[in-house]
Amino acid sequence: MDLTDIDASAWAELETAAANPQSGFRYLNLCSVDIETRPQARMVVLRAADRSARRLEFHTDTRSSKWLELSANPRVTVLGFSADSRLQLRLQGEVELHGPGSGGADAAWDRLPARTRMTYAGGPPGDERAFETTDMPEPADEAEGKTRFGVVIFRAWTLDWFQLRQQDNRRALFGYDEAGALSSCRWVNP
Repeated sequence: MDLTDIDASAWAELETAAANPQSGFRYLNLCSVDIETRPQARMVVLRAADRSARRLEFHTDTRSSKWLELSANPRVTVLGFSADSRLQLRLQGEVELHGPGSGGADAAWDRLPARTRMTYAGGPPGDERAFETTDMPEPADEAEGKTRFGVVIFRAWTLDWFQLRQQDNRRALFGYDEAGALSSCRWVNP
């Protein structure tokens, strides 16, 4: 296996996952550190991937603790595992936040289906909520959701590729320069 082909294949998997809800890498784990330096991990939906720039795009509610954590410390790890291919991708890098009213957030908002936009129109993440059929809340206003919608752009510095096999697991490390070009790659012990 050629390392440059493995790198290209991993990023092709991520690009496919951004467009295919059935992909094993559609839902990724975004790991950050909170203000008390405790590790935090949550599943996020991969919305876009760009292999040439080594970037991934996620969306979030700007009222969430995730947004606050990323604002304070933009260094994160993104972890994915596809059970079908038995492949783990662990990327480390930094995020850039695009809040409500920014060009990046507005463009991403315009691409969302109405049902997804409504996700951001409800109450703040983590607030208590009752799910009783007799006490249905008033429908939220989609425009309110836009004022809470943020885009998280992750740029990878490294990729740790790990292939689980029946025998002879494989692991490789890849590094990227500021422009996203592959700057280093090597096999390592699993």
